[in-house]
Amino acid sequence: MMRLKRPSFAPAGAAAVALSLFLSLSPASAAPSGRDIMEKVTTTRKLDGSEAVVKMTIVGDKGQTREREITMATKLYDGGKTEKRIYRFLSPADVQGTSILVFDYETKADDVWIYLPAMRKTRRIVSSQNSQSFMGSEFTYGDLNIPALDDFTYAIAKEETCGAGSGNGNAGDACYVIDVLPKNKETAESDGYSKKTFWVSKEKMAVVRGLFYDKDGKLLKELVAGDIKLLDAKNKRYRATHLEMTNKQNGRKAIFDSKKVTFAPNTKDEYFTTAYLERP
Repeated sequence: MMRLKRPSFAPAGAAAVALSLFLSLSPASAAPSGRDIMEKVTTTRKLDGSEAVVKMTIVGDKGQTREREITMATKLYDGGKTEKRIYRFLSPADVQGTSILVFDYETKADDVWIYLPAMRKTRRIVSSQNSQSFMGSEFTYGDLNIPALDDFTYAIAKEETCGAGSGNGNAGDACYVIDVLPKNKETAESDGYSKKTFWVSKEKMAVVRGLFYDKDGKLLKELVAGDIKLLDAKNKRYRATHLEMTNKQNGRKAIFDSKKVTFAPNTKDEYFTTAYLERP
């Protein structure tokens, strides 16, 4: 093993090399970038498979509410590069039987199909429609999908305690605050936002709060993610079982509550087909 010489005898060049080596190994240089953090968030939320029953509540600007019950299943394919999801609406009667199938790709535009029983027809939603409302809620299709990381830039704005507004059980967590900006006009148009800011729990590597800005740079919506559960302890995979999206401009809100959610890596492949969408 090579032994370091005493500093007093080290030539200037060797001292510079030693200093460079020290700095490269120091904790500061090992700090993650904004991109690193959001890559980890993307990985942490992916489960090999899951099944859930979700209650979606839509709250109007005057406090009036509508409730919808949904079953949801997810499964990973292509070594985790594709997450397939299906939503089936159980109630009320006006949406019963409506089903949505999502192929959420890591590096390309997602595929989304929706089956409307009243029309007895499945139609495809193109990527340019990602900013459309998800079944009349304040969530868009894009809000519920995993974005392609390469379409955005990331910067750590600060680090702080997540705070009281960050959802059940997360207020005391240390958080990274990450600014996310679209790389080009096309991405901004598809995504529907000029900027997003996320509070990411350092412990869970999960988003606990988000701010979404419209195309004019004004605050549009706020996301709160609570009741974040460790569903796959072996791989440290977490999922928020309570989501609230509040529109700051019109006063409306949407709440997703997962009443039953299970880690289910053996979820049936047949669920994730367009033929299954149209089954009664």
